[in-house]
Amino acid sequence: MVSIAIVGRPNVGKSTLYNRLTGRQHAIVDNQPGVTRDRREGDATLAGMAFRLVDTAGLEQAKEGTLAARMRSQSERAIELADIILMVVDARAGLLPDDHFFARQLRRANRPVILLANKCEGKQGASGAAEAWELGLGTPVPVSAAHGEGLVDLHDAILEEAEKLGLVAALFGEEEDDQEAEDSIEELPLDDEDGPEMWVEGDEEAPLSLAIIGRPNMGKSTLVNTLIGEDRLLTGPEAGITRDAIALPFSYMGRDFKLVDTAGIRRQARVVDTVERLMVNDAERAIQYAQVCVLMLDGRQPPHKQDMAIARHVANEGRALVIAVNMWDAVEDKQAALTQIHDRLDTSLAQLRGVPVIPISGMHGKGVDKLFKAILAIQRVWNTRISTGRLNRWLEPMLEAHPPPLVQGRRLRIRYMTQVKSRPPTFALFVSRPADLPEHYLRYLIGGLRQDFGLDGIPVRMVMRKGQNPYVK
Repeated sequence: MVSIAIVGRPNVGKSTLYNRLTGRQHAIVDNQPGVTRDRREGDATLAGMAFRLVDTAGLEQAKEGTLAARMRSQSERAIELADIILMVVDARAGLLPDDHFFARQLRRANRPVILLANKCEGKQGASGAAEAWELGLGTPVPVSAAHGEGLVDLHDAILEEAEKLGLVAALFGEEEDDQEAEDSIEELPLDDEDGPEMWVEGDEEAPLSLAIIGRPNMGKSTLVNTLIGEDRLLTGPEAGITRDAIALPFSYMGRDFKLVDTAGIRRQARVVDTVERLMVNDAERAIQYAQVCVLMLDGRQPPHKQDMAIARHVANEGRALVIAVNMWDAVEDKQAALTQIHDRLDTSLAQLRGVPVIPISGMHGKGVDKLFKAILAIQRVWNTRISTGRLNRWLEPMLEAHPPPLVQGRRLRIRYMTQVKSRPPTFALFVSRPADLPEHYLRYLIGGLRQDFGLDGIPVRMVMRKGQNPYVK
């Protein structure tokens, strides 16, 4: 697929253009300059053309070793890998020294460049668009990424460059539909008497969506870089470097994954900046669409209250969870650290009792094999489906051992049970008076399901319905 990179100094509208062409509001956009840090990739379409679009950090002159210099290095890498470059300038603000500096760099790179004069909605920016001729990058294309103006001219400019490079056929190839189907509550399944009593659903061929989550500075991006074998994501001692949730393809142990690195999630009370709120929303969206979440902890510290809050959010979203205890090579008393983590999980995360806890070193790649074995195992449990017949044979002795309580002198009747969906396993319980069944009795049944069907470490949901057994006839 043709690769097109969007570059330019900070705050010229690169991420807005990225969102416009990919059709998704995924790149964080704000008036504050320098919001984008890592390069983000996505599939884009424009009037029948399909291509891979790369959003980059703002190009800035900076001293070596600084965060800004590392950001610029990521953008330069995107330029090296791209087939076509979209150089964006702000037509309203006019040309600045950084525009001239990086236009010279692009000319030296000898890459096909299309110059875009952004923010030209209406008649605004006309003078700035004319001024852009000074950059020596050819005819400026006036556009408005925010309002979708000028996209026809952009289409023609991309097509012209693609013809020079012999990439027209690649631009108009068949588009791949990579949207994942959303989970949905299914109708009550009919039992297949000849089928299995317990099985795992899901497409083993489709990439497993894996979100790397946690508080700031837990080593999430470092782990992802180690896994993919390159410095693809910005890392450093500064907390909160990652802002956008970045998805990357990855293969391990014969299985394809979609790794999603996310921004650190702080306590809501401490999130006051608009950009950070957008970062947290982006991370929470990654959790919502993941199959498995890896929660990174710092093994040198006791588990933090915010760690448990993030884990509970994963459980509430119904995602599978694995806990990776990072910096394990720097932990002195390893047994005491593990005991402390398990004790905290038992008291603060009872709804995910049995969640896997894997010590790792993200920087050195230690414990990665065990981590991915745990990820694949918990994903299979998360996809578990149990037949209705087996569930009701299990339910009968559970009710005999501990009958439902009496309410106003009459015992509640549980007539029937079936699994209505997997991912996570969700069960429907037909009760004579659902509103009166106490919470502790539901916990008793869920605990039995976990123990007898091996559902430890994942969310298990129970919904109550009123009515007769739908299969009584």
